[in-house]
Amino acid sequence: MGVERSGPDQRLRDVARAMRGVIELLEVYWTRVPEGFSPVTVSAPQLRVMYVIERREGINLRQLGEELDAAPSSASRLCDRLEAIGFVRRSSSTASRREVELRLTAQGRAHLDRLRARREERLAAALARASPASRARLMEAVETIRVALTAAVRAEPTESAKSADPPDTGVQRPPGDGAERRTG
Repeated sequence: MGVERSGPDQRLRDVARAMRGVIELLEVYWTRVPEGFSPVTVSAPQLRVMYVIERREGINLRQLGEELDAAPSSASRLCDRLEAIGFVRRSSSTASRREVELRLTAQGRAHLDRLRARREERLAAALARASPASRARLMEAVETIRVALTAAVRAEPTESAKSADPPDTGVQRPPGDGAERRTG
């Protein structure tokens, strides 16, 4: 028979398993796009590309590939469709003509804004079913997770992770936690 595990390690794994479950539910919940929301569908990998470009405006394909842990050719193919639908613009680098810089277009930014607003709206509707006390505890837990993930991203050994800002999660950070909110 198997060995029974208990103690701090098992509790940590239980929390991680529960978080994974919530993340998977969110992925399913958020991919159910209501009719009339957007005529353009962006895949999860393409959305990840948009988040990286938004955070690192002017990134080149090599850096994008590092950030995505993918070959530059794979990153380029993801950008091809985003460029075709008008969400990403490629331009020659001012530093080197051989490099191509990637930027979100106004249309790409508007899509992300609409997507985020819709996700927040749907999540708020789901969370309205929880008690105010439960929502307050959840907010504390979410902030704990954000801080831990920000530290994990910054501690990753890749060069791109060292130079990248953590993603803007939209969560208000307490003053003095060392994470400055970006405005843009």
